[in-house]
Amino acid sequence: MLKALVAAALVALVAADGIPDFVVPGNCAKVANQDNFDLRRYAGRWYQVQIMDNAYQPYTRCIHSNYDYSDSDYGFKVTTAGFSPNNEYLRLQGKIYPTKDFPAAHMLIDFPTVFAAPYEVIETDYDSYACVYSCIDTDKYKSEFGFVFSRTPQNSGRRLAGAPPSSAGTASTSLSST
Repeated sequence: MLKALVAAALVALVAADGIPDFVVPGNCAKVANQDNFDLRRYAGRWYQVQIMDNAYQPYTRCIHSNYDYSDSDYGFKVTTAGFSPNNEYLRLQGKIYPTKDFPAAHMLIDFPTVFAAPYEVIETDYDSYACVYSCIDTDKYKSEFGFVFSRTPQNSGRRLAGAPPSSAGTASTSLSST
């Protein structure tokens, strides 16, 4: 169902304006998710230190999110805020939650201004860094995004202390700085 909705939305975008920059030929990568993912430990404040270009994100700097875990919703109520290119402070609220179809580290993003999309925690130590992958593909096209988060705003994003080179180091070389 989700794939059909995304396909319809992508077709509508293409018909209206041509193919958007963030839709490119290819298929989503098959990534391994964090083993034994602990939703409660993931809760709290995260700062975005690296990101692949994301047309849906209205922020360009000082981006942070609060993940409030809820047992009753089995997921997070998320408030993300930051500054726009016009120096306007913006805040969005939404949900990120696991589904029965995937492991806990493979969740869905549900924000009012974006398409529902996967949110896959590739790796985290819960205390200093998290690497997240999000991608939707249909036919021969994909919309792919990657994020590196830190518990502190001071990290430069080049390589987070404590993050193994296989995750954050690799991700930071292919992501643009925020």
